Amino acid sequence: MILLRRLLGDVLRRQRQRQGRTLREVSSSARVSLGYLSEVERGQKEASSELLSAICDALDVRMSELMREVSDELSLAELAQSAAASEPVPVRPMLNSVSVASVTVPTERVTIKAPAEAVNVVAA
Repeated sequence: MILLRRLLGDVLRRQRQRQGRTLREVSSSARVSLGYLSEVERGQKEASSELLSAICDALDVRMSELMREVSDELSLAELAQSAAASEPVPVRPMLNSVSVASVTVPTERVTIKAPAEAVNVVAA
């Protein structure tokens, strides 16, 4: 089962670590107890919208960016879960006229479809 609170916690932790900040620094800035922030990051506590707003402010990250990253993680987790269960996932296009490039991850047997203009190819 996919738990949204775990995905949210993982994304918050990555955002904090990308900035090289400690739990103590962020908890102080967000005015949230260190223990509670730690539990949110570990996916053990559900964060209210008010708490998320305070954490996002402390991290200087827009909540929409945080939620977009969580949404992307959720999509990947659902695809992986579906592939493991061998059930097709119905895909609804977000826009009517989007070019789509297919990216296949052989080790996971998951195909991820993204708009062609969003795919960057880097030569090794």
